[in-house]
Amino acid sequence: MSTDRQVRGVALLGATGSIGAATLNVIRRHSERFRVVALTGHQNAAALDALAREFDPDVAVLSGASHDSFEPGWKGEWRYGESEIVRAANAPDVDIVVNALVGIAGLEATLATLREGRRLALANKESLVAGGELVLEAWRDGGGELIPVDSEHSAIHQCLQGCEPAEVRRLFLTASGGPFRDLPREALRNVQPEDALAHPTWDMGAKITVDSATLANKALEVIEAHYLFGLPFDRIEVVVHPTSVVHSMVEFVDGSTLAQLGHPTMEVPVLWALGFPRRLKDQMPRFDPIAASPLSFESLRVDDFPMFRLGVEAGAEGGKLPIVYNAANEVVVAAFLRGTLSFEDLPSVVEETLSHFSCEPVHGLDDVWQTDSDARRLASTAVESVGRRTGT
Repeated sequence: MSTDRQVRGVALLGATGSIGAATLNVIRRHSERFRVVALTGHQNAAALDALAREFDPDVAVLSGASHDSFEPGWKGEWRYGESEIVRAANAPDVDIVVNALVGIAGLEATLATLREGRRLALANKESLVAGGELVLEAWRDGGGELIPVDSEHSAIHQCLQGCEPAEVRRLFLTASGGPFRDLPREALRNVQPEDALAHPTWDMGAKITVDSATLANKALEVIEAHYLFGLPFDRIEVVVHPTSVVHSMVEFVDGSTLAQLGHPTMEVPVLWALGFPRRLKDQMPRFDPIAASPLSFESLRVDDFPMFRLGVEAGAEGGKLPIVYNAANEVVVAAFLRGTLSFEDLPSVVEETLSHFSCEPVHGLDDVWQTDSDARRLASTAVESVGRRTGT
């Protein structure tokens, strides 16, 4: 790791996604504090090349796209393939790793970063969902820092500063409710991918946006919160807050409740993760409580969005079940976006996949990969079965 603490080296994994864009916007404004040491991208080679030319990192990694005909404009060190991501994250001058990878592929980089004792700014949900106990073990053994970048978990992390775990009574994760918050249950049968992708508040990738529409993302966030903050599932609640001004809340044993409020932008959680424990002076829009009013909250429609219930139950039972839920969810979301599975059939495929597994403990990273592979295979078979039955 770099010994120059005035300028901290950042490895940005998933540079071409929405979290990557937010991180680079922050670094542009704070170039006197942070330097991009490594950039990685999965498919968009041209976008990654443009970022490499702008930030001139020590290394750029293209992991998913074919590079046979790729002619980069940036003349620095290029590496190719998934295996190079962890190597880039572990470069000597890296102080902070921003893990904005999508999917379970982010778990290995999470474990490697924490074992090395570096700061991990974690935006990869699947790391904690699929490898929760392994991540906690790596965190303990490496002695590094784990700071969440999800807006909800960042809010809780900020509210908990200076507090002891025994002082916390409940955590409240807020949910926008997604694009179907007001849609009657019977109308959910007919929604199409373009409907699910029309999120009312956040600008995110397609998979995460569909997860918001099904409320699977909130189930994943409940599991994350369980591991990040060490609270049992019955003390983690979700409330719908359509305007996304209150990002989350913490209730304490004395009856006080603290909330973190602000504009719905991922740049604030990134600022917190990079600058912690200090707050960096920035150009974020000033908060206007009058314009943000009223701050309304609603109950989650659990019965109408069964993907939430399935995910929280899998997380509470633990073991391999969160891995299965995550894998099956990725399969059904991809099928829905392809038009080969209807919105109302998503939970039935996930539930069918979960029924083949138990909550037996996870024994190492290989066990995670195997469980993930088995779950994807079974979920894909279930998708095909539903498609034959419904003619989708």
